[in-house]
Amino acid sequence: MLLTIAAFVFVLGVLIFVHELGHFLAAKAVGIGVPRFSIGFGPATPLRFQRGETEYVVAWFPLGGYVKMASREEQEAMASLEGGSLGEEYPDFPEHQLFENKSLWARIIVISAGVAMNMLFAWGVYATLAAVYGRSEDTVTAIAHIDSAILPPEAAALAAVPRGATVVQVNGDSVHSWQQMVRAIGDPTSDRLRFDFAGDVDPVILPIRGSESRARSLIAGALYPLWGPEIGGFVAGMPAATAGLERGDVLVAVEDDTIAAFYDLKHVVEPRAGDTLRLTVQRADTLVTVSLVPEERSYKDPLTGVTREIGQVGIEPSPELVLIRYGPLAAVVEGARVTWSNVELVLFTLKGIVFREVSPRELGGPILIGQMSGQVARFGVAALFEFMALLSVNLAILNLLPIPVLDGGHLIFLMIEGARGGRPLSVGARMRLTQMGLVLLLAIMVFVFTNDILRIFGG
Repeated sequence: MLLTIAAFVFVLGVLIFVHELGHFLAAKAVGIGVPRFSIGFGPATPLRFQRGETEYVVAWFPLGGYVKMASREEQEAMASLEGGSLGEEYPDFPEHQLFENKSLWARIIVISAGVAMNMLFAWGVYATLAAVYGRSEDTVTAIAHIDSAILPPEAAALAAVPRGATVVQVNGDSVHSWQQMVRAIGDPTSDRLRFDFAGDVDPVILPIRGSESRARSLIAGALYPLWGPEIGGFVAGMPAATAGLERGDVLVAVEDDTIAAFYDLKHVVEPRAGDTLRLTVQRADTLVTVSLVPEERSYKDPLTGVTREIGQVGIEPSPELVLIRYGPLAAVVEGARVTWSNVELVLFTLKGIVFREVSPRELGGPILIGQMSGQVARFGVAALFEFMALLSVNLAILNLLPIPVLDGGHLIFLMIEGARGGRPLSVGARMRLTQMGLVLLLAIMVFVFTNDILRIFGG
């Protein structure tokens, strides 16, 4: 619990700070006065200090933050959200330091800077992880199984591909790892999807454009790699961890079913939750037999949303991994690639919610973020920062939604001003729209909090 709380505070605090720092630095760069820099909303905690013209504050409501810029027009507009009026203790700023007196492009830069900083943070994290740790990729491109149940109708031809077929090219590009194959499947620029296989297996050509992201994702999710039957590890607390098995044991059979590849174990165990199974493994020159009972677990397919009960024993595969090392320049390129992949993932999810392809119940709020922060923190610093980078991309894109109060809403106001030849909407109109945006934002927060609570209690 303490680790989860600490990880949550760290993750959220860093991401809010990074976002608001972008606004702050941009405001300073274009000469806008900044009376307050706040992490959190509402009244200030005792954690506050003054330096120069700016007061730095940690406020009581931690789910966000703001940079208060000098402005006569909106001095009182967000007073309640920002912890009350600035009052007389703050200096009066000269006209040339007021937000509304800056050029349209200067204000657009300031409003966009928070999103830009979040994207740069994610890029920097991914590039650093690539340079320090490299990336592990699974060299297997042979297919053990294709789940025809989730294939889109246009991809039905894939179901006929034989077990063990090795993919050598996707859309004409050679693939040397499973991850490379999945990235090629998801390529949004291709106008069709072609698989070429080793040997005498005929190519498969699917009329699915790269823009059809959901269909492409279903195809990637339907493919299972042909991992060997060697045991790579165990999930703590699951039956296999205490059954007497060892890492490096080679699976031979479950009851009377022969295990030739790791997928065979999954195929045999999943429908037999609660049954006592006899599992035979080869350890050096000896056959060892153990008994275990698969635990029943609820599994919700992230692609189809279907939940079913399956049996699991907690045996992990032993994939053929290679470590890819990156020099400084290559790490920067890799960081950009991963960042853009996450942008596409977030946009795909938002599109799915709008077109009802993804249930809004999948949305998570601060409680889910806290739980996941604690979980990934257990895997080490690298995993925690990778999770933070993903959240940073999410924060950047969600802030661009055209909702007043968010950066996207402010940019819409500025675009309207530009379209009207430099005449902004009236202060009253902006205030009314901002209040509507605030109500909508609070409604979304209540919704995601409800999702989190229902998730905890199994609702």
